[in-house]
Amino acid sequence: MGRRPVTVRLARWSAEHPWRAIALWIVFVAVCFVGGNAAGLNEATDSDQAIGEFGRAELIVDSGGFHQPATENVLITPRSGTLDQAAARAAADDAAARLRQVEGVASVGTPVPSRDGGALLLPITMSGDPETAEDRVQPLRDTTAQVQQAHPQLRVEEVGGPSIGKALNETLGNDFKRAELLSLPVTLAILIIAFGALIAAGVPVLLALSSVAAAMGLSTLASHLVPATDTTSSVILLIGMAVGVDYSLFYVRREREERAKGRSGLDAVEIAAETSGHAVVVSGTAVIISMAGLLLANDAIFSSLAVGSILVVAVAVTGSLTVLPALLAKLGRWVDRPRVPLLWRLTAPRTGAHGRAARPRFWPAVLRPALRAPLATLVVSVGLLLALAAPALGMKLKFPGMEDVPRTTAAMQAYDRLTAAFPSNGTSHTVAVRAPAEQADRVHAALTALSGRAGTDPLFAPAEGDGPKIQVSADRRVSVLEVATPYASRTDEAARSLHELRDDLVPAALRGIPGVEYAVGGGVAASEDYARHIEEKLPVVAGFVLALTFLVMAWTFRSVVVAATSIVLNLLSAGAAYGLLVLIFQGEWAEDLLGFTSMGAIVSWLPLFLFVVLFGLSMDYHVFVVSRIREGVRSGLSNRAAVSYGITSSAGTVTSAAIVMVGVFSIFATLSTIDMKQLGIGLAAAILLDATIIRAVVLPSLMTLLGDANWWAPRFLRARAETPPADPPAPAPELVGAH
Repeated sequence: MGRRPVTVRLARWSAEHPWRAIALWIVFVAVCFVGGNAAGLNEATDSDQAIGEFGRAELIVDSGGFHQPATENVLITPRSGTLDQAAARAAADDAAARLRQVEGVASVGTPVPSRDGGALLLPITMSGDPETAEDRVQPLRDTTAQVQQAHPQLRVEEVGGPSIGKALNETLGNDFKRAELLSLPVTLAILIIAFGALIAAGVPVLLALSSVAAAMGLSTLASHLVPATDTTSSVILLIGMAVGVDYSLFYVRREREERAKGRSGLDAVEIAAETSGHAVVVSGTAVIISMAGLLLANDAIFSSLAVGSILVVAVAVTGSLTVLPALLAKLGRWVDRPRVPLLWRLTAPRTGAHGRAARPRFWPAVLRPALRAPLATLVVSVGLLLALAAPALGMKLKFPGMEDVPRTTAAMQAYDRLTAAFPSNGTSHTVAVRAPAEQADRVHAALTALSGRAGTDPLFAPAEGDGPKIQVSADRRVSVLEVATPYASRTDEAARSLHELRDDLVPAALRGIPGVEYAVGGGVAASEDYARHIEEKLPVVAGFVLALTFLVMAWTFRSVVVAATSIVLNLLSAGAAYGLLVLIFQGEWAEDLLGFTSMGAIVSWLPLFLFVVLFGLSMDYHVFVVSRIREGVRSGLSNRAAVSYGITSSAGTVTSAAIVMVGVFSIFATLSTIDMKQLGIGLAAAILLDATIIRAVVLPSLMTLLGDANWWAPRFLRARAETPPADPPAPAPELVGAH
């Protein structure tokens, strides 16, 4: 007998030494977590995240060493009708007197009236570190509330970066807290329904949580090589729970199935390791390859997400192959305790004659069209998916702007009134200029003229107060001008104003100044530049992921055809998800249903991130299902019978895993921000489509139609001939793709 696969050897050692394996896993998780916390997190800097002209503008501004204190405002407006100027002045004086006594206020400026006289603005400069201003803004908000009580006939509001940041963090913090609190019980509830037993449901969750904890620590250590961003931990949690539960589910379901056939606990664990364990290794490799593609985006955010995702998948695979067999061996038949009476009868593995699995009824009925009329089924199902994908051709990419932030907070409602009365406090472009110090006066004069010219153009908002706000660095080498536009950041008018600055106004104003270097940044620039960056990098990342995944699948299944069809099916799934996102979020018909305001576009970073995540997660199901089909073929079944066996024997596991993912991802669709809604719905819809239409309709019809051609490969890739199993009608589990 040949050398056993490594997955079987690991599982056997773990099952024979369960306490040792469990203890080693606990130590590993603890060392990773504690070691990461001790090392501390190295966060990405602005220079790490600089992209396009927007990034160059940010770096020029940073090189000026400006001290930019946090600023707040007290906005005074009428509750109805016109503003009583005397009453507004009195309220502003009252607010100024009170705020000067508040700790954390450096200065209070002179009240500024709006151009139409309908509002009065009192500027406030805060002391201390601007990065922590939102943590110290509450006393200012409380004082403004006291002024409001003293002047009830007016509307007196606190509005500014720190107060808006605090309000949004409170809203989003509550959102994410609710999502985290819901995700665990939702996952447990779905697994209890899938297994009908509490311990069996708890094992996948336990492994997933421990994998996430270890990966969090490892990613903190890795941040000293690849700087981390504030989104890394959220993605580790999202991906870790998804793959951790999936891998455990594949393994536990197969182990229970084998025990139901009468095999001993150790034999059942070994068979699960040889079949599901191998599928876990292959699918985990596919996910890691997909996530590694993000490193090619040359983007600090995506690089950080890639490292975090790769680590959590690698840890989840390791846990599935090591500690999971130990838990199953130690629990034995206790894994099916305590049973939930009704659910247990519905979900318990059934056996028929001779201890073989009982024939299911539901999935054979679903598969009947694909097996009896594969061509017609394939044409219809692929046609529907292509029709769903078609809207993706009209996809537009934008960053969400302030107009896309939920208006449920008083701070955002005040922001709307502020920008209506004082347009220059809304969307603005940053003109950053670096030149020799002796040219500072010429640069200042050029920027002043630029501001005046922009003020006469309807695409720009005139400067408020005493004229253009030009900052000059202490060494006189860097000058910065803010040019406001009255339009929301993602409108066509705002984009036109950016291009007019970049292509015409700024070059004309600064032409002829020796040694000048300039760039135009700001929120609109960030959106435009990042969308262009994604459009350039998506083909590179996609090409890398497709090529390496093809090679892995071809080597694993010893079939070029299986590798090619797996790529095509996953592209079809991703395309349908893109089309669905465009249908939902670029239109307005679903706004009330899903509780959002359409931004007429998809969030810039989403297509690239969705592609790699969906491609990786879809491969989980594909590897698991095709492995079962391959088992049937190797056991002597005809191609049609093997397809039927593979789909029906894996359908329960794949469906359960998909429902867990859809349930967790759908929670993200309930969050307030548009990017999280798009992410949640995109992931949930794609997984649902993949686990149903792709795996239960398109895949079986395609593999039935191809017949023996499914397993074609060039001579160098073909596996050596193997001794057929003794009992062909009962497919014998084996390591797919082994020599």
